[in-house]
Amino acid sequence: MSRRDPHSKRPARPASTPAKRKGIPLTPLAQKMLQDLQLAGLGERTHESYLRAVRKFAQWLGKAPDQASEDDLRRYLLFIKNDQHWEANSLKVAYSGLKFFYAHTCPREWPTLQKLRVPKQVKLPTVLTIAEVQQLLGAIRKPALRCFFWTVYSLGLRLQEALHLQVADIDAPRMLVHVRRGKGHKDRLVPLPTSTLQLLRLHWATHRHPQWLFPGEGRNHRQAAAAGRPMATNTPQDCIRKVVDELGWGARGISTHTLRHCYATHLLEAGVNLRQIQKYLGHRTLMTTTIYLHLTTVGEEVAVAKIQLLMSQPPAGDEPPPAAVPTPPPAGDSPPSLAAASMPAPAAEPEAGPRGADHV
Repeated sequence: MSRRDPHSKRPARPASTPAKRKGIPLTPLAQKMLQDLQLAGLGERTHESYLRAVRKFAQWLGKAPDQASEDDLRRYLLFIKNDQHWEANSLKVAYSGLKFFYAHTCPREWPTLQKLRVPKQVKLPTVLTIAEVQQLLGAIRKPALRCFFWTVYSLGLRLQEALHLQVADIDAPRMLVHVRRGKGHKDRLVPLPTSTLQLLRLHWATHRHPQWLFPGEGRNHRQAAAAGRPMATNTPQDCIRKVVDELGWGARGISTHTLRHCYATHLLEAGVNLRQIQKYLGHRTLMTTTIYLHLTTVGEEVAVAKIQLLMSQPPAGDEPPPAAVPTPPPAGDSPPSLAAASMPAPAAEPEAGPRGADHV
């Protein structure tokens, strides 16, 4: 872990500074907002997102956000929505960050803040087959990262949950993993596959860190045993982005979180109850988990087969009567019906009868 130069004139970075702001001193206004976020009990990732949202507004405005007017805010929001065409999720973060800033850090009674709405947009996540997951993980060359991504997939973890796994979280006698402080500050227990336990033991033997399962390695990749923090967030993100590009899957939107979607979908396809999957994923409501019903065709195939079986016998008496086959008229007689009369007789074949019956 790099140490700060004691002779540096740069002010020390506050300990509460979010990870992605590392090395960039916070302004007093940003520091106040960070403290407000902490007092509100919001997570570190939310701190980063909200601070970034206000910082982007200030960069566009060209002055501090506490000097902005309501008209400045309206113009910026219309700019990112109509000119920049931000996605719904990005707009939601921007709206939430600015609303928090002007509600807590720099209170303003602006009607615009009460009108902010983002249409709800539900996008189905990308899911790989089991064979594709194996192919993806097999393409990761570094054993430590291959172990990390297998752990993410086999336990259904979020990125931060996997990064902060500790040795004490592994309950080998009961074959469980204690996931601490997940989204919403909720703990949960998830089943530990034997293959994952064996792989984690082999990986831990390479560094033997007393606390972290995936410690940071430092710039020279040799400081894992004495690391003071877990692996950096960008390490697995850069790895999976590179591997996905090598496989030619760059357009599929695959990320570390995709493995969590794969875990849930594969459990559902294997017949695991949806309520149980909700518990393993740490979802607050079952409605969140039901999105995986749209990602699998196993249940649909069973339903279609049952519909075919139930509807295989139509009710008696509803069958249409068989169509009568008209008898060809004798030569020289007028056609017996309009349908038969409309059929042209074949030319140069006087011995053959009319072909009207063949086309009815």
